[in-house]
Amino acid sequence: MSYAALFSGGKDSTYAIWKAQEAGLNVESLITVYPKRKDSYMFHKPNLDFVPDIAESLGLKLVKIQTEGEKEAELDDLKGCLKDMDLEGIITGAVKSSYQYDRIENLSSGLDMEHYAPLWQMDPLNLLNELIENEFKTVIVSAAAMGFDESWLGREIDEACILELNKLNEKYGINVAGEGGEYETFVLDAPNYRWGFEITYAEKSWKGYRGEYSIKEVKKKCI
Repeated sequence: MSYAALFSGGKDSTYAIWKAQEAGLNVESLITVYPKRKDSYMFHKPNLDFVPDIAESLGLKLVKIQTEGEKEAELDDLKGCLKDMDLEGIITGAVKSSYQYDRIENLSSGLDMEHYAPLWQMDPLNLLNELIENEFKTVIVSAAAMGFDESWLGREIDEACILELNKLNEKYGINVAGEGGEYETFVLDAPNYRWGFEITYAEKSWKGYRGEYSIKEVKKKCI
């Protein structure tokens, strides 16, 4: 059975792929959706330019989909791509977002494909702790919620970071794993990467309660 994974380079899609591989699934390809709009209802956008580098490190074929990013129509673009692929299933990193999970569930069901979502309904704190335990190197590349400031941009998710995220949860009610759009991430190294990456140049931008860490250059980590 062959599977493709919806992939953004963020922690949830990357971790879902690793869990699928650990479960013995044959992950053959990655599907990355490139929204033309600044914001997408369904898909992560920051730093997608470096997804091909990660695909190469993972040793997986990358399929790119261009979409205007309009609500619901972007799902039609994904459906058109999936119909042309010989797949048994699709893998997603959905955790708590019913908006995402339900739409992919309906889409895959309509195409007679399995929807494999190994992170679905995981406790957010457990998810972050598992990432660290399994040696995922993850950095925050955008933030958009009360309690965050520019210092969070580019920060690695480690034990100290998780403690502070938990404090923001207690004070402001944010989702610790960023499932409410509070922050987005980029994975620089993982157990299934053949080589990791180091950021050599990035730019920060911050306005109000929102900011982005725009990665401009990376290099392969020495193996």
